[in-house]
Amino acid sequence: MTAIATAGALSLPISIRGSCKISSSKKFQGIKKGFRVYAVFGEESSLGDKKSQWGTLFDVEEPRSKVPQCKGKFLDVYQALEVARYDIQYCDWRARQDLLAIMLLHEKVVEVLNPLAREYKSIGTMKKELAELQGELAQAHKQVHISEARVATALDKLAYMEELVNDKLLEDRTATESNVASSSSTSTQSMDTVKKLPRKSLDVSGPVQPYHPRLKNFWYPVAFSTDLKDDTMVPIECFEEPWVLFRGKDGNPGCVQNTCAHRACPLHLGSVNEGRIQCPYHGWEYTTDGKCEKMPSTRLLNVKIRSLPCFEQEGMIWIWPGNDPPTATLPSLQPPSGFEIHAEIVMELPVEHGLLLDNLLDLAHAPFTHTSTFAKGWSVPSLVKFLTPASGLQGYWDPYPIDMEFRPPCMVLSTIGISKPGKLEGQSTKECTTHLHQLHHIPFINYLWRHFAEQVLNEDLRLVIGQQERMINGANIWNFPVGYDKLGVRYRLWRKALEQGAKQLPFNKPM
Repeated sequence: MTAIATAGALSLPISIRGSCKISSSKKFQGIKKGFRVYAVFGEESSLGDKKSQWGTLFDVEEPRSKVPQCKGKFLDVYQALEVARYDIQYCDWRARQDLLAIMLLHEKVVEVLNPLAREYKSIGTMKKELAELQGELAQAHKQVHISEARVATALDKLAYMEELVNDKLLEDRTATESNVASSSSTSTQSMDTVKKLPRKSLDVSGPVQPYHPRLKNFWYPVAFSTDLKDDTMVPIECFEEPWVLFRGKDGNPGCVQNTCAHRACPLHLGSVNEGRIQCPYHGWEYTTDGKCEKMPSTRLLNVKIRSLPCFEQEGMIWIWPGNDPPTATLPSLQPPSGFEIHAEIVMELPVEHGLLLDNLLDLAHAPFTHTSTFAKGWSVPSLVKFLTPASGLQGYWDPYPIDMEFRPPCMVLSTIGISKPGKLEGQSTKECTTHLHQLHHIPFINYLWRHFAEQVLNEDLRLVIGQQERMINGANIWNFPVGYDKLGVRYRLWRKALEQGAKQLPFNKPM
């Protein structure tokens, strides 16, 4: 059975403050200059016999025998984190056993209802057997809910332990940096010599600059359709301006300035009333095109707030924040044919979105950075190459079976061949086999995907934040590009040409 996994990520100059229901009184605070990452995970469907798949899904070793034995009455922070991780593994194993029990009980129900059984069983016997199976199924479903609660508790515990470990690492790093600060002047002199060496490089340094207006002239996906109900609002900051999404009377989404024309009150603190967003201060109501149609207790004036072109396509809400006329077609973020969407994840991170794109377009760092997640167990190859056409923003990694593409202005698509955690197969995605297709059978998969995505991003985030701090202080984060940096360099050259107003953008192709 051949299968591949696909992932899509978007790094956006957008901050989101959460969906607000009309009954909510809680204010969600976003991070300025944040961005959102959307991940769509999937796999090729298989029409093989379901029973033949059960072994690979449920043949998982019971993990309690591997729990590390710690001496003494107390655990240090690292030992406690390791125990918390084994707790997650046990919850995963327990959930698989619960699911297997339900599947086997369903098989028994099918056997009891088999017409052939009527030839040798009375109706009374069949009723009795079905009643017993119904009781067992009810108990099995109850156990699933218990396991779900265990998973949520274990994930909270693991997040808390990881926070303690990160604090410990920060203390260690601070102590180390204070020792390094007293290094000799000889090393400083050698660094000055290196800076004077003539090198061909990109110059990405200095304070984070305001986003160039030309970056606004694109369609940007800002929310999943499932997050925008008829009675909800989604406040966002796009290019450092406040906007709010809501659905009009016809059910179509709209995006208007998140500031009332009357007294500058944030509109997302109000409600949606018959397809109009109502300000919570004095009740002024605006349509999706920004026109004020209701002013209680006063004469209606001709007032309108700014709105942006806003459309819904393939399960996502898109806006056009630029001044140029929007293009007629929207990009497609649908996974390839035969794939299923397992999770739709939104995260906000406190870094300039170009830095994250640099990171997403680089795979050579995986065996050094992601040693506790998807790259655990990867060997370090003697040479990593990214093979791509001379004028393209896509290609594939060698020796990793991973295809990658940058789609302007902010999208990174990856297709990854996986055999099992910590192991990649083949030299291309087509040569890989995987059992990822079975994950959609596991309960609470959204919790697990979100936790995994957060783990992977947190491994990157500490590095990217460090880059940003040094960039602000004048360091060039693209000082010495090498062969495997090809796709990231092309993104930077594309963005530079766009901001400089080039008539023909490099490496570009029609969407």
